Amino acid sequence: MAKRVQLVLNKDVSKLGKAGDVVEVAPGYARNYLVPQGMGFKATPGILKQAERRREEERLRQLELKQQAEVRKTALEAAGPFIVSKQVGEGDAIFGTVTNQEVAELIFNSTSQEVDRRGITLPEIRETGTYKAEIKLHAEVTAEVNIQVVPM
Repeated sequence: MAKRVQLVLNKDVSKLGKAGDVVEVAPGYARNYLVPQGMGFKATPGILKQAERRREEERLRQLELKQQAEVRKTALEAAGPFIVSKQVGEGDAIFGTVTNQEVAELIFNSTSQEVDRRGITLPEIRETGTYKAEIKLHAEVTAEVNIQVVPM
């Protein structure tokens, strides 16, 4: 059985690891594919130190992003209910529905904060009333805001 080779990845490789990870692979896989394609290089003591330093920098960067998301969450939740005007029919039923794009624009107009519409989760809104929407600001931070649907 051939021994394994340690590599530090330059790029993300599916089913193997992300850039900066130290992985053990078969010597042929390293020699014939990963190294020639520029996806990884042999792990030496100096390179292992560099990889560890990069991992620490990335961890600190992610921590900073999470703290910024916490601040944005507090600001969004304190902004109060966001009011959406819709045409209504019988029994307070609205025509159409409230979309993620409408909510994102409403938040931007009210608070000047950019919110990705793909990170907004709305309940099914069919009539006027108050609803809770979840906005994903970070992988670990989700803000919950009130959406009030009123007749136009």
